[in-house]
Amino acid sequence: MSDASALPPDLEKPCGVILAGGLSSRMGGGDKSLLQLDGRTLIEHVAARLAPQCARLILNANGDPSRFAAPDLPVASDSVPGHPGPLAGILAGMEWAAVQGHPHIVTAAADTPFLPEDLVARLRQSLLTEKVPIALAATPDPDGRPVIHPTFGLWPVALRHDLREALAGGTRRVRQWAETKGAAIALFSAVPYDPFFNVNTPADLVVARAMAHHT
Repeated sequence: MSDASALPPDLEKPCGVILAGGLSSRMGGGDKSLLQLDGRTLIEHVAARLAPQCARLILNANGDPSRFAAPDLPVASDSVPGHPGPLAGILAGMEWAAVQGHPHIVTAAADTPFLPEDLVARLRQSLLTEKVPIALAATPDPDGRPVIHPTFGLWPVALRHDLREALAGGTRRVRQWAETKGAAIALFSAVPYDPFFNVNTPADLVVARAMAHHT
């Protein structure tokens, strides 16, 4: 991708993929994305922030899709068995988007109700500036070093075959695979709060409820 002008128009509004295929082990199992936060589920908060940035929105989840009646989104399940993690969800999104003719997807975790409303724009700008295939989101640590949030990324659907091969070979870390293909970093502010704060535990949900009243 050396020529930014050759990028498809779809890059402005890619297909959005909400990743909800995890096992929620730290929450005690079940679907943490269906937990309530201020009258809406976590996944509804994510969808509300991500949908305006995307051409269309889908959900990556496994099991019975009817439990995700709200939001009313197409569901793409993992095509790789064994719950290998978010890379499988990214692949599922890529494969669904390829059938629908979307050249790019943007991914977001289903348990992050405060994700940036300019996520796609900032990822796109980083990708175009660095002229690499992938862009990942990050926030600075207290020393200013970027902390990567690899489930928030902009991905070309053309890499789906490479990703399937990597998963078959045992690759499981999103950032590791992304960096082998070339990944730009989009740095987001963590002030007044980390927009990528995710709800992993019951204690995190308490924090999220407090944050919701200060956003």
